[in-house]
Amino acid sequence: MRKYVTIKDIAKIAGVSMNTVSRAFNNKPDISKETKERILKIAQELGYVKNFTASSLKQKESKIIGVVISDSANPFYAETLKGIEAAARKYGYQIILCNTERDYRIEKEMIRILIGRRVDGLIIGPVQTGYEDIKMLEDMKFPTVILGRHFEDIEIDEIYNNEVKGGYLATKHLIERGRRKIVMLNGFLEISAARMRLEGYKKALFDYGIDFDESGVLIGDIDFISGYERTLDLIERKKEFDAIFCYNDMIAFGAVKALREKGFKIPEDVSIVGYDDVLYSELIDPPLTTVRIKKYELGFEAMKMLMSRLKGRRKKIKKVILDVELIVRKSS
Repeated sequence: MRKYVTIKDIAKIAGVSMNTVSRAFNNKPDISKETKERILKIAQELGYVKNFTASSLKQKESKIIGVVISDSANPFYAETLKGIEAAARKYGYQIILCNTERDYRIEKEMIRILIGRRVDGLIIGPVQTGYEDIKMLEDMKFPTVILGRHFEDIEIDEIYNNEVKGGYLATKHLIERGRRKIVMLNGFLEISAARMRLEGYKKALFDYGIDFDESGVLIGDIDFISGYERTLDLIERKKEFDAIFCYNDMIAFGAVKALREKGFKIPEDVSIVGYDDVLYSELIDPPLTTVRIKKYELGFEAMKMLMSRLKGRRKKIKKVILDVELIVRKSS
């Protein structure tokens, strides 16, 4: 088994007590500069690393936050994680990251494991195919922030985007570009963002006097392959459409590929609007019109919310909704 260097080892070599070593590490004033420097030099030479587990037992806090998300490879979550990590460093915390791969069973397991590891709090981007785990956290009053999702009947801290506005802006833009047969490639409707973006889509159609066609909303997964396959399905069953509003940019990328393969010109034949404004959205051909959400801020503010809860500065449940904006490029 690996042997870690301990305070006892350093004290023995330095010829001082363990208490003196501890006081040197904590920069206490009642120890001479020479003794402190000698102890720190020995610790460095031996490769001493502080035992944070032991410290957390004494202080009754781990200084660790559990972060549970569906896919860290998704550019949306990659940017959000940057915000979480930056805020964590600011407050002197570390994070443990868990990917659920959009599997609710894994989500439940990861939450229980993280609580068992005695993390101080949780930031969760839930799958939303179930909610028993989130209800459990509510009942426990465990410090938790829900990221990018909304639960209507659970009183828990949340931060998410103005999804209704985003869906409205995207659809309104396509209508004002002269499009009338606007298809929506949406995510599964248990996802709060999918329901709210659909609400915005319907509202824009209503405001401009366009009938809502239920067959024009295709429900499915939220990745590249799903966007590609659903667009091919639209084309093969000869569904009439002149624009596609996509739940996210990954779906839009798949739609672009399918349209290109079938000889459609973008935006001349079909306009496309995505959602999220991930890094690659302005790099594809044509650059993608998309709804920009504040991904970095979403993560940073989620950690700030959690810190205000952990430090006891806030008792009331908080629901924060971040604004969105439409970024117009050449795909529409």
